[in-house]
Parts: sequence; structure tokens; C-alpha cells
Amino acid sequence: MDKRPLMLDVDTGVDDAAAIALAIGLNPHLVAISTVAGNVPIDASTENTRRVLSLLGREDVPVYRGASRPLTATYHDAAHVHGSNGLGGVELPPATTTEGDCTGPEAIVRMAERYAGELTLITVGPLTNLAIALSLRPGITLQIARLVIMGGAYFHPGNITPFSEFNLYVDPDAAGQVFNAEWDDITAIGLDVTHQTALTRNMWEAIPEDATGAAGLVRAISERTCAERARSGFFLHDPLAVAVALDSSLITGQRHAVTMDLQGDTRGQSNVTGVGNVLVATEVRADVFVRRFCEALNLPYV
Repeated sequence: MDKRPLMLDVDTGVDDAAAIALAIGLNPHLVAISTVAGNVPIDASTENTRRVLSLLGREDVPVYRGASRPLTATYHDAAHVHGSNGLGGVELPPATTTEGDCTGPEAIVRMAERYAGELTLITVGPLTNLAIALSLRPGITLQIARLVIMGGAYFHPGNITPFSEFNLYVDPDAAGQVFNAEWDDITAIGLDVTHQTALTRNMWEAIPEDATGAAGLVRAISERTCAERARSGFFLHDPLAVAVALDSSLITGQRHAVTMDLQGDTRGQSNVTGVGNVLVATEVRADVFVRRFCEALNLPYV
């Protein structure tokens, strides 16, 4: 596993919580987390992130509150998927951490400078914070060693509209700015591959009801999906982005330029337009990833 400094940018709903747990399980060098409004408003996103870290014993990881709304668009949440509190209705114990001393975009700039040439940044929510950070300091494209984005539906239908994946739909202007920047190493993990990865209902049912730590967290936050909503599995959208950031062999893809539709029925659609610098994932070693996810979080693999 890659042990370079790792930073997450999250809108902590259920799969973000699982992604944070996986980042802790696979790479102890998690240096910071910034939060953004997406699945839930910024207050809930920030509080959920702090509570997850506290539950998992990583109070040392600073949490930086980020953007409360998209750059120009009207904000849309995803409470219909993540529940009103973003964690499927699960009430975690109060956080024992305090918020960081700057905003989320400023934290991205700070970490890019502190770990120049080493930092891996993983974004698993709308790209508002990163777009603002680029406006503050365009040179971060030269400092961030690797950028992995969970967002987009490139050769696959969307999940919020027929055309659009939720993260990019929430702030397509920010996504367009990020994709247009000149990154040395940028990977897009979209629904094309994340919809091939899931914690199945059988796996969820095999987690002991009295499980604690990361396993208990995953069982609790996926109960709404597997039991109340009676889905066949819990998609591992955000955890896959974390795993790929640490092991690029999990996916294969093609390099494209990516543009965003900003208005109308296709708002948030991510378009591939020939050859470019964005590695768009098209295939995933799903069994390898799911097994690794289960092993890292002490979950049964059945």
C-alpha cells in the first residue's frame, strides 16, 4: 500500500464514513480531512466527520469546515439516500475533536504546500473546496502528487438524473474548473466502476450485531440501505476511490479530456472529449477490492 500523506475532502454521508474508515485501516498517514456541503449540509457533514474520527480513535486528524454551498448553483442534498442526518439515522457518540483553524479550501492549499510532491488528495463529494483552492493557489496542481475524484458517470447512466452522478451534479461549475486544470496525476472514479462494487446484503447480515469499531460502524450505517430500503447491497462509491488512491492496479481506464454540462436537463453530465489528462476508470477488480475492504475493516467476506 502507498503510505504517502493522504488528505480526504468529504461530504460525510454513509459511504464517506466507510471511506474514512478504510483510509484509516489502509493508510495510517491520514493528515487532514476537509468537509463540504453535498450529501448533507455543511454543519452535518462536518459533525459527522468529527464523530466518525472520534469513534475510530483518530482524534489526531484535523477536520476543516469547507464550503456551505456550490460556487453558483442552487444546493441539493441527498437525504433521500443518506437519511436526514447523513448517517442513515445512526447517532454516533459526540465528537471529541475540535475543528481546524482554517477553512477547507485553505487547508487543501496548506497541505499541498506542506507535503509538496507527496500529497495524495481524494475528493468524494462535490468539488467546491478544490475549485476554491485552485482559485486561491493555482500552483497546487504542481504540489499535489495525485488527485483521485469520486464523481461522474462517463459511459454509464447517472444516479441523480439519467445523465448525472450526484457529486458532479451538485457543483458542475467546480467540477469543470477542476477537470480543466493541469494535474500531473488525476483519476476519475465514476459510477462506471463504483456500481460494480458493493457490500452485499449477505455480507451485511454476517456482520455481528454487537460488532464494534469500524465493523460496527459499517453495519450501522448500511442498515438503512440493506434493511429499511431492502436493497441488495451497499455501493462502495467513496471507499473505492480511497482504495484506488492507494493501489492504482485496482482499476484500468482511458485518458480523456472531461467537460461538464452546466445547465438544463443534462446539468452535471461529465463528457469525455478525446484524449486528455484525466484517467477515467472503466474497469475494476471488484472482488479484490471488496475483499480488501472487508479485511481492512474486520468484516466477514462471504
